[in-house]
Amino acid sequence: MAGSTGVVIAAMIANGGIAILKFGGFLLTGSPSMLAETYHSVSDTGNQVLLLIGIKYSQKEASEQHPFGYGKSQFFYAFLVSVLLFGVAGWESLKHGIAEIRSGGHGEEAAQFLGFTLDWEAPVDPFYISVAILIGGIAFESYAFLKARGELRRQMGKYGWSGYRQAFGRTSDLSTLTAFVEDTVALLGLFTALVGLVATRVTGNPVYDSASAVIIGVLLMVFAAALAVENKRLLLGESLPAAVEDELRAVVEAHEGVTAVKDFRTMYVGVGRVLVTGEVTFDSELSVEAAKRDIDQIEQKIHETDDRVQTIYLEPEL
Repeated sequence: MAGSTGVVIAAMIANGGIAILKFGGFLLTGSPSMLAETYHSVSDTGNQVLLLIGIKYSQKEASEQHPFGYGKSQFFYAFLVSVLLFGVAGWESLKHGIAEIRSGGHGEEAAQFLGFTLDWEAPVDPFYISVAILIGGIAFESYAFLKARGELRRQMGKYGWSGYRQAFGRTSDLSTLTAFVEDTVALLGLFTALVGLVATRVTGNPVYDSASAVIIGVLLMVFAAALAVENKRLLLGESLPAAVEDELRAVVEAHEGVTAVKDFRTMYVGVGRVLVTGEVTFDSELSVEAAKRDIDQIEQKIHETDDRVQTIYLEPEL
């Protein structure tokens, strides 16, 4: 949990500062890609706030209405991030990029949307200011990206995931996953905006800058959809991977006196928090008291096998 919180806070600080710089760059240039990147960074900053709310809410103690705790709140807030903010930023970037291409790509559409016209000249060439802002943004986002990647790689090593693709589909730490995806898209967006600005400068054709905004919008919307899918699997109650579940079942079956294991099931009830249930049949000659002691021992072995297992309900049968 501490790792996730640190990753989110680092991303929030970086994105908040970069959003201000990017908006300043847009005011100086009227660049559609700079406006798209402003949407992007404002969205990312809001995303981190929602993720922090989810982390805080998930730490509430279990109650009668929520007997397994509030761990799934992180999944809910991460879903809001992917749908409401990430998707909205992508749509706005795409819409204004297309509008600029249709209008000739001189920034009129973006300026009209914000309610003012860009009819003044900056004391310094706005192109160099925008390039400096984008390069600075790349530096800040690289820091946030490396922090998120470090936490994700730590989890990959701990649970034996073969790569990012497998980690993407198996991790329950959606706060870290969301920050990692956002930082990745942010870097791609910054490089895209930089290429668009330079291409427009070299060729004198503003369509390259506008096309960058379209590409940024598409990137945001694609990754928003991918994050939404990952959130859905956990909101609906995903189990541990079959291989891990079989390993836990084998721990129960290997205990002396156990003759059968029925209805063995697992489910994520929060980030790194798994519920395990099942029916354990013991040798009929075993006393009830002995069976209860064995259940306690089995539960301890399960905890030691996988520390994600936080709650266990095993029903003994003789």
